[in-house]
Amino acid sequence: MIRLSKIDESTRGDHSRLGVDDECLYLYEYTSGHDYSFSATNDRINNLKKKPTSSQAQLNYKAGAIQLCANELRATLNPAWLDTATIVPVPGSKAPGHPDFDTRMERVARLIRPNLDVRNLVIQEGSTATAHEAGDGPRVTVEELLELYRIDETLTAPAPTRIGVLDDVLTAGTHFRAMKTVLAARFPGIPIIGLFIARRVFPNPFEGVDL
Repeated sequence: MIRLSKIDESTRGDHSRLGVDDECLYLYEYTSGHDYSFSATNDRINNLKKKPTSSQAQLNYKAGAIQLCANELRATLNPAWLDTATIVPVPGSKAPGHPDFDTRMERVARLIRPNLDVRNLVIQEGSTATAHEAGDGPRVTVEELLELYRIDETLTAPAPTRIGVLDDVLTAGTHFRAMKTVLAARFPGIPIIGLFIARRVFPNPFEGVDL
């Protein structure tokens, strides 16, 4: 049975940007360092992250993953919460106008159910490297994202009463921290939670080792 799990004291240390007051929920665990063949979750995330400039066959896999994620969120999120929540997708790494500008999280959100309040309240005004593109180099920081994020004031009315920030994978929590900072400044006192398809975990270094 599919259910949402909550980041708590036993898992928060895996996500260094999260604080004790951050409420984050996730469906699955994505294992870092392995490709799509490792698990159903790794395959799902791999398909979600396919670039908009990929072949049509690859984009068909992406569309299927988007629909599955929406179906699973619909099955696990409290309908009463959805009645009053505003879902805010995390912007992709590429800014509008870039060939690989990706609206996958907005697409997931809009498929959760009809008439759900989905708003792109946070716009990213410049492109950053994805984790895959960064390789062993420096990853984008919260401070860098705060320089790029702005609120779309045309979408702020009516003011949200509760916000769910939607993203695909919770890694360090960098994007969530930046999103929550920007949204909390604009809508003080409004509860903000994180919703994730998966959280990143690392493989067991002793798996397969004969001790």
